[in-house]
Amino acid sequence: MIPFPKDTVETGEEHRLEEARLAAWLFERFPELEGEMAVRKFKGGQSNPTYFIGTRERGFVLRKKPPGKLLPSAHQVEREYRVLKALEDTEVPVARVYALEEDDSIIGTPFFLMEHLDGRIFWDPTLPGLSPDEQRDIVNEKIRVLAAIHSVDLEKTGLKDYGRHGEYVARQTSRWSKQYEAAKTEEIAAMNALMEYLPANLPDRDETTLAHGDYRIDNLIFHPTEPRVIGVIDWELSTLGDPLSDLAYVLMLYDVVIPNIGGLKHVDFEKSGIPREHEYVARYAELTGRDAITDLAYYKAFSLFRFASILQGVYKRSLDGNASNPNAGAFKDAVRDLAEVACELVGIGTR
Repeated sequence: MIPFPKDTVETGEEHRLEEARLAAWLFERFPELEGEMAVRKFKGGQSNPTYFIGTRERGFVLRKKPPGKLLPSAHQVEREYRVLKALEDTEVPVARVYALEEDDSIIGTPFFLMEHLDGRIFWDPTLPGLSPDEQRDIVNEKIRVLAAIHSVDLEKTGLKDYGRHGEYVARQTSRWSKQYEAAKTEEIAAMNALMEYLPANLPDRDETTLAHGDYRIDNLIFHPTEPRVIGVIDWELSTLGDPLSDLAYVLMLYDVVIPNIGGLKHVDFEKSGIPREHEYVARYAELTGRDAITDLAYYKAFSLFRFASILQGVYKRSLDGNASNPNAGAFKDAVRDLAEVACELVGIGTR
């Protein structure tokens, strides 16, 4: 049996797989494998549970939908599989995918199997323990890969129909307002204010590219020793959309600190190698050939609202007993905090 990755844990009862059926499925599709199969769950992951599947010869990663009743249009592992397959021969580094299984009789939900990448994941966006030069190189690589995602040729990759073209922010605001309402556990004035303000003040621009949707430092796997991304993971929220929504999703961490995720609000930029926000924006603009980037306050407010809606769903699943992360309950207060910062960014009050 190959060694388990260090960021895995024993699978809890609520996320335990039907290992006998999964093993039969695996050995049927990979007849070169021998011996037994073992399973461990990766730590983290707020949405789709992720597992390491190990045999004597090799390791795999399995992504599945969570158990229980799910919100509409959420947890679409089928879309993750499609986009990863499409990006295999592009400038966007991704793990190779091997199989999609839509028959939920195997382990209870659809799932897909992909390559296990042996590298580094940085869980804290402040990159503690690295020198300033290392921090700078890591963040610059993060910016480079984001620019690569937004430069994907949709026609050549077959992703032209991966989502609707145009009106992304309007549609996303509507979608996450509905998701928030479906998962709401209390009234939050700031969320109500944002649901009114965002659709009434849409930016004039309307660009469409591939958008990752959850572009965080811990969704990048870096080479074991080099400041080079070898895999972008967690594409569940990816679609065709406005690239500035992805950029703002990164930039919102300059304004907040999120439980279990972190933030850059308290970074000493005189001592850190992490670029200041305006340096991050300038580098992204250079790599994507943009003369200027406007409406960032709006886009950051939108990103904070969207993430608050996601966290509300995570918290609701924790109450229902099927959240992937055992600390999901910590996100209850974060929903209100993120929404209030979003309101401050665009200068609106709450009632």
